[in-house]
Amino acid sequence: MSHLIASHQGRPSDDPIFALNKEATARRQKGEAIVNATVGALLDDDGTLAILPTAARAVREVPEVEWATYAPIAGSPDFLRAVTDDLLSAEPELRATAVAAATPGGTGALRHAIANFLEPGQALLTPSWYWGPYQTLADEADRRVETFEMFGADGGLDVGALDAALGRQLASQKRALVFLNDPCNNPTGYSMTDDEWTRVAERLAVRADEGPVTLLVDCAYFLYGARDPRAFLKHLGPLARKANIVFAWSASKSFTHYGLRVGALVACVADGAERKATEAALSYSCRGTWSNCSRGGLAAITRVLTDPEMTRACDRERDALKALLHARVEAFNRHARERGLRYPRYEGGFFVTVFHGSPREKAEAMRAQGVYVVPQAKKTGGGALRVALCSVAERDVGRLVEALA
Repeated sequence: MSHLIASHQGRPSDDPIFALNKEATARRQKGEAIVNATVGALLDDDGTLAILPTAARAVREVPEVEWATYAPIAGSPDFLRAVTDDLLSAEPELRATAVAAATPGGTGALRHAIANFLEPGQALLTPSWYWGPYQTLADEADRRVETFEMFGADGGLDVGALDAALGRQLASQKRALVFLNDPCNNPTGYSMTDDEWTRVAERLAVRADEGPVTLLVDCAYFLYGARDPRAFLKHLGPLARKANIVFAWSASKSFTHYGLRVGALVACVADGAERKATEAALSYSCRGTWSNCSRGGLAAITRVLTDPEMTRACDRERDALKALLHARVEAFNRHARERGLRYPRYEGGFFVTVFHGSPREKAEAMRAQGVYVVPQAKKTGGGALRVALCSVAERDVGRLVEALA
């Protein structure tokens, strides 16, 4: 007889990516020459965690009483203003309709969206290549994940497939929550074009006449793309008059403090009464899950967002890390083209996905060579290998590609 409820029995005790990283780290510590492309954190070429010095200073300089005191349930008002301004100050139409709640990292924001914009048993909609914990979050909330084929025959986002899947969901469950991780999608590295964003916004606006539609933009990696990270926002103003637009914002990657667990859900709600109800629901969800976030963490990130000198310093330091990452991206593209690898357009970001018919077998063969990647399979069929280029030194990119090829 088990005391665990049936739906929670047989669950894995460790995330498979963390398990692979643990194994790769242990082999390296024994002296093996390991290439570890599993870690979803930006590392310097010597293998140490890349950290923005100014953000680290802001954390150190938070007064003791700030660390010791409870934060407001939904987060400190100055933090919520700072995050909303950081995202939306260039788009006043969106900014005027925004409310927010502090969350433990971007993951907490995703959790709140699933719990508040879908009924139990309903499914969120996301591309066929997506971050695996979306499924975990949905499972924990008694929701599901449905996908649409991410790429069309031209290699770009298949907007038609998104539209068709959205229509089916609205017909069956009378509401929809769409997760788009962009720019710098995890796991593919793909960033949508202006034209793709225009067409996505147009189709969502049309479908919003059929039922409540919420678009969640998971912008965890948006500051590491090759283009203006906020350019896509200009396409969302007209959509926000018909649909909810919400953002999962995270300080983990933007400010290189993954363990600080600082994030936010920012929701743009056109109707004033619904906006007030949304703000209350998000606060209630905070109280009903983690109660409140780390006040010291919120204070540190507020400071780097609002102190002009610290903001400029963080931007300079992040630009240096982006240059480090971009050099790896260029090296990967050069070697991968020479070896004929199949993968989406990759301009920047922590990850890239290499398509492969037998990803588990391929990943096992690569482990034997001391090269670690993460095998992935789509629900709709097909496989790939997720490559965390953020953790691979430029000098090792050639060996990584050879193992992939």
